[in-house]
Amino acid sequence: MKPLILVTNDDGIVAPGIRSLVEAMSTLGEVVVVAPDSPQSAKGHAITITDPIRIRKVDVFDDIISYECSGTPVDCVKIARNVVLKHRNIDLCVSGINHGSNASINVIYSGTMSAAMEASLEGIKSIGFSLCDFSFEADFTPCMPYVKSISQWALDNPLNGTNLLNVNFPRTDTIQGIKLCRQAKARWIEEFQEGTNPRGEKYYWMTGRFVNEDPREDADINALENGYVSIVPTYHDLTHNESLEQKILSGLTEL
Repeated sequence: MKPLILVTNDDGIVAPGIRSLVEAMSTLGEVVVVAPDSPQSAKGHAITITDPIRIRKVDVFDDIISYECSGTPVDCVKIARNVVLKHRNIDLCVSGINHGSNASINVIYSGTMSAAMEASLEGIKSIGFSLCDFSFEADFTPCMPYVKSISQWALDNPLNGTNLLNVNFPRTDTIQGIKLCRQAKARWIEEFQEGTNPRGEKYYWMTGRFVNEDPREDADINALENGYVSIVPTYHDLTHNESLEQKILSGLTEL
């Protein structure tokens, strides 16, 4: 029996990245798509609780069963798990291929990675794929052999508890290989451009620049800058275990 593969994203169901991902997954198993009906980038792990969520079957990928969803990327996974595929076991959830990097701190903001993480919370092996190219015309061709091989490996092997891989591709035609990485210590330095609308009301447009502060060779940003695919095993537990193990905050218990 073919493995059942759920495909989703945050760029919307008509984005080129998800089409490339669907094409790759269709060679590995039975594919079902549940993806947002419009772009949902940087939604993080947001869910819809104040409005109804609507899904509609669409003919976007030829013979592939596909639904567009009015909700967030995480909503898409929840709907797939509890409605569309309610009585079936999902063998793998893949999200992407995202137009833009989700390495380092971007994993926190990413709708792509949050969708994959939601599936991993349900015990489903999950992978978020991203290409370091924000263009709508991004070329995913160099990524495709790696998308297939990484996904097949995940189907065939246990992920040892993490259940979630954050995979980023460098923007290059000559990928050097794959590196297992740590999440780089990097951050965004935000700037806000002020403007005034025709009604005389002020508004702010967020911009900024990305700063990598991590010199470690195995940091994902550094791997990408050197032309490697970065794979970071990712987990939803945000506990800072070092603080507990070293009893750094023990004084709090004496208050």
